[in-house]
Amino acid sequence: MPRLVITVNLDRFLSPESRHFPAGGYEIIGADEGAPKLQIGAQNCVHCKTCDTKDPTQNIDWVPPAGGGGPGYPGGM
Repeated sequence: MPRLVITVNLDRFLSPESRHFPAGGYEIIGADEGAPKLQIGAQNCVHCKTCDTKDPTQNIDWVPPAGGGGPGYPGGM
């Protein structure tokens, strides 16, 4: 996956994962130095699955965290 993120997502689509992910979990670093690399901030995941459904190459395989229930929000949301 990391190579596709650079050769397709960054080069062709200007890194959509850095824009469509609501909590800023994906970021391209090192592009200014000529060595772009994907950095994933998993701690920012809000379990929305946007990363999987919006990826142009469908190379992200989102899997629910342990327990499969997703986040627990106050008030039962």
